[in-house]
Amino acid sequence: MKICFYALREDELPFCAQMREKYGIDFVCADDVPAPENLALAAGCDSVSTTPCTVLPGYLEQWHAAGVRWLTCRSIGYDHLPLATAKALGMRVAHSHYPPQGVANYAIMLMLMATRKMNQIMLRAAAQDWSLPGKMGRDLSDCTVGVIGTGKIGTTVLRHLSSFGCRLLAYDQFQNLEAAALARYVDLATLYRESDVITLHLNATPQTHHIIDAAAFGQMKPGALLINTARGTLVEPEALIDALESGRLGGAGLDVINEEAELCYYDRRGAVLKNRELALLRSFPNVILGSHTAFYTDVNVASMVESAFAATAAFAEGRPCADEVAL
Repeated sequence: MKICFYALREDELPFCAQMREKYGIDFVCADDVPAPENLALAAGCDSVSTTPCTVLPGYLEQWHAAGVRWLTCRSIGYDHLPLATAKALGMRVAHSHYPPQGVANYAIMLMLMATRKMNQIMLRAAAQDWSLPGKMGRDLSDCTVGVIGTGKIGTTVLRHLSSFGCRLLAYDQFQNLEAAALARYVDLATLYRESDVITLHLNATPQTHHIIDAAAFGQMKPGALLINTARGTLVEPEALIDALESGRLGGAGLDVINEEAELCYYDRRGAVLKNRELALLRSFPNVILGSHTAFYTDVNVASMVESAFAATAAFAEGRPCADEVAL
């Protein structure tokens, strides 16, 4: 058995070596994302593992012809894969899992930074400006926080925020008992209207694409803060910029943006970046920008790598796989 890892980072390599010993599955790897010039690397492998990147239907066809039977993402999201092609070729697909605490706590960190205007405090301290005007923040404990998406990560955010004393609202198409015990489930209009802070924890699907649009911003409480550690495609970029420029949105803490595939995780110093949303967001003093690193802890990286090995082993043995994607 063998896995072909694309875009394998140095920090993942030691975990791959550990999992090879644990599962008895070998691997080959490439530093780069899949591209026509490196697709042949997967020849003779049983599965291909990728992080979020561009994967064209033709890539799957070439891999399948070379013997690849399974796709094992090293990410929770799998919207970068052409699932219809995978289904037509009979390729089973799995995504990864990792403990929800890392992303949940990162989201709460962004909430704390946004409510306390840490962007301004740090930028001005770097310029030796320790004056107070413009730095007065809000106590998160006094805020109403609306959580959109109450899966594992969203529910963990609610559980951890409950210790802060916040008033908690939640929205999800599918409610769960733990979240319901921590927050009041409401419709989106109510959540927008009453929340001081809104945090997104939804998967990227056609139904959630740009769910936060101009109409959504128009319903939000003036001065509300938006936190996004999920997927950039949940937020319509033009509407986000308009809401910030008009002051309707008081600020944002964003670990993800639209069209970031060619940015994360590369060193683009000195390059002209073809991402106008990023350029504009970087100009706002009330916007905190991450680089899609909410997941990036030692525990999570190890879990994501192991997910690829565990799924490959389950598929090879004909066993059910808890992380399998229904096609």
